[in-house]
Amino acid sequence: MRAAAINLRALPEQRDLIDHAAHLLGKNRSDFMLEAACERAQSVVLDQVHFSLDPEKFQQFADLLDAPPQPNTGLERLLALNPAWSKA
Repeated sequence: MRAAAINLRALPEQRDLIDHAAHLLGKNRSDFMLEAACERAQSVVLDQVHFSLDPEKFQQFADLLDAPPQPNTGLERLLALNPAWSKA
């Protein structure tokens, strides 16, 4: 059971867009907006994750980032393929 209310105002065009998208997914406006807002909130929170390393581990991490990529034959083979949507 939902007990907390969230109220907001929107332009009619915004409401109509939200309603249209919700309808396409078979959801009502509230469910659609709550799901979209929670997905965005989770993304913002996950982007703020902080981790710390001691100086030695940080240097190892920085060295890995700065190192040239290792050869990857599988990736090279994949990138050499012509995509299905290509006319060539």
